[in-house]
Amino acid sequence: MNNRSNPTFRDRLSHSSDAKSAMLAKFKRAQDPDNPGAVEKRRQREAVVEARAERAAQREAARQQHERELARQAALAAEAAAEAERAAAKQIAREAAEQVEREAALKAEQKAARDARYAARKAAKKERRRGY
Repeated sequence: MNNRSNPTFRDRLSHSSDAKSAMLAKFKRAQDPDNPGAVEKRRQREAVVEARAERAAQREAARQQHERELARQAALAAEAAAEAERAAAKQIAREAAEQVEREAALKAEQKAARDARYAARKAAKKERRRGY
């Protein structure tokens, strides 16, 4: 039989040991601070972290700007509502004053009509007295 297709136990142990040694050597090379690959990966990770922090700062600034704009719009809306309320109060006061004037004019007119009727009755009574 072919030795490659059916390795012995000792061959399998040897291959396993060689693979473990190769993995350990690769790990040690990756952990070396002077390794150019590790330095490049670390630099890339730091660049990603910086970019994330910058984007977060931009989002925060945009959120604060948006909140300031909303506060400004709310202040303008409150000012407009207050102005509308003042105008409505003035209109109500003006209408109330006009109503008081109309009522006073109506009372004066009614009093004048009542006085005229009274004067007419007095004159008629006086006229009847003369006729006797």
